[in-house]
Amino acid sequence: MGMGKGFYDRFPFARKVYKQANEFLGSDIAELSFNGPKEELTKTSNTQPAIMIHSYIAQSLLREKGIFPVLAMGHSLGEYSALLSAGALDFPTTLFLVKERGRFMEGAVPKNGGAMAALLGLEQDVAEKICIEVDGIVEVANYNAPGQFVISGERMAVESAVSLAGDCGVRKAVMLPVGAPFHSSLLAEAGELMSTVLDSVEFCDLKVPVYSNVTSRPVEDRKEARELLKKQVCAAVRWEESVRSAAKENVDAFIELGPGRVLSGLNKRIAKHIPIFSVEDEESLENTTSELAKLTSR
Repeated sequence: MGMGKGFYDRFPFARKVYKQANEFLGSDIAELSFNGPKEELTKTSNTQPAIMIHSYIAQSLLREKGIFPVLAMGHSLGEYSALLSAGALDFPTTLFLVKERGRFMEGAVPKNGGAMAALLGLEQDVAEKICIEVDGIVEVANYNAPGQFVISGERMAVESAVSLAGDCGVRKAVMLPVGAPFHSSLLAEAGELMSTVLDSVEFCDLKVPVYSNVTSRPVEDRKEARELLKKQVCAAVRWEESVRSAAKENVDAFIELGPGRVLSGLNKRIAKHIPIFSVEDEESLENTTSELAKLTSR
């Protein structure tokens, strides 16, 4: 909890964004983000808008300081923030989409009917083979970094895969506290519902390329961006491939926006030669601005 509170306390722009979001959502997302209760904030239908709002404020404050993206990418939900940053969507539309996405995902699978787990220290082909050998539905949902994968599917199948991974020499296998089996075929119904919603909103052509979770390749056409978002609900997140592709471009640094530094940790394992910074509060905003100024003046 406390997500975005530093921005809210310091910047009038952040207070304006939260006011707009509260009115749109019909609930106090600011209060929920800052003070919980935790069990409400961790519901997918609340978590997704809260994270997106925080990320949007961070990217907007960077722009005020003259820092603009030459490309964008986002992990799962973050792809919506990336498309917002690239100009494909405006803030109200993005907030509407992530609200619906969270609602559909939360309602797609009966309670305790699905699960996810992180597998650390395995080769990709081993992780994929484990999913094939287990009875039931379990799939690789996130290709996060070398030796780091997330699997998703039916709870019993995921638990069996975790057990089998232990026999295959996994360094660590952890069941994840999530509300649904994200990025798996079990979310087909949510994907269909999301497709209808995506068709109802206006997309603009992208001002900078966004690297798709589904293909790990850059997208600039609005029609393609829309179609790939439809697939994203059930498709695996190919983060490692996306970062490797983006790292081939002429970028000074990667900047992670929003709560936490999970992606920073992943990127350091994938593209060590490119500096990565994070912006989640006033202090990290100032540090990132300062470090980028040094970097670009060399």
